[in-house]
Formats: sequence, C-alpha cells, structure tokens
Amino acid sequence: MAKSATKMRARARKAPVRKSAARSRPKASAAPARRLHKFVVNHLNPNDFKNVGLRDYASYRDLGVNDATHGMAVAHVVRMHGPCDPKVVSKMHLHKAEFQMIYVLKGQITSEFEGHGVHIMKAGDAWLQPQSIKHKVLDYSDGCELLEIVLPGNFKTVELEK
Repeated sequence: MAKSATKMRARARKAPVRKSAARSRPKASAAPARRLHKFVVNHLNPNDFKNVGLRDYASYRDLGVNDATHGMAVAHVVRMHGPCDPKVVSKMHLHKAEFQMIYVLKGQITSEFEGHGVHIMKAGDAWLQPQSIKHKVLDYSDGCELLEIVLPGNFKTVELEK
C-alpha cells in the first residue's frame, strides 16, 4: 500500500541530513573591516586651489576626502588655467585606479578615450572612466572646473607619451 504524501514529508523532516566532505562548502570569510570615515565639511576658499597636482596647467582643491576615508578615496576640484596648449596637454596617459568619475562643474573640456572616441563635455556632464583606460585631454575652456572622485586615494598616473 502506498504511503501518503503527508507521512513521507514527516519522515523526511525527521531524517538526519548527511553531508559528504566533497559537498561541504568552505565558510565565507568576512570582508575586512574598514576604518570609519571622519565627518568632513569643506567650504569654498579660493586660496585652497594649489598648483601641486598631476598637471602644471591645472590647480587642485582637495576636498578632504582622502584624509577622512584613510586613503580609500580622493575627491578634488580641478581648475584648468589659460588657453589650452595641445603640445603640453594632449598626452596619452592612464590612471591605475579602481574607480574614476568626473563631473564638469564649469566650462567645457574635450577628451579622447581609447575605444570610445572624442567627447565634448560641458557643465553638468559627467563620465565614468573604466580602470586603466588610455585617454588624453584635447582642449578645455579657461577656468574649466571638474569634480574628480577616484578610488583609491593614492592612485598612480602612467604617462604614455612624453
């Protein structure tokens, strides 16, 4: 005589579960704990723009994110100076970074990205650069300002042209 479905389910619940060594999954390791970020407020002060960044034709205003995140990320405003000189500016390079996002605050910038062509970006436009994408600035308006956010905070730039 066939057993009822209810009795079979009840027996299955009571039966011990056997796990073979080959089928057992390794325990997932917990992600390393990150240090807590500090609270930071950064008010605009024109004197905060320094000519101590990656490029001579730009000044940088550090927003305090690198220190507040213990190096996890950097955020700065980049202000371009004077008329663009392609002999100085238009050099192919890449950044060794996990994440790089740029938002145009003022003016206009034209850049070329390997495999993605030339893009003219104006105030209010933004772009996300994939890791290590080769790119170069072709032109910018005087006073162009960009907000750049990069992870990690101590990323490296590799110059591909001299």
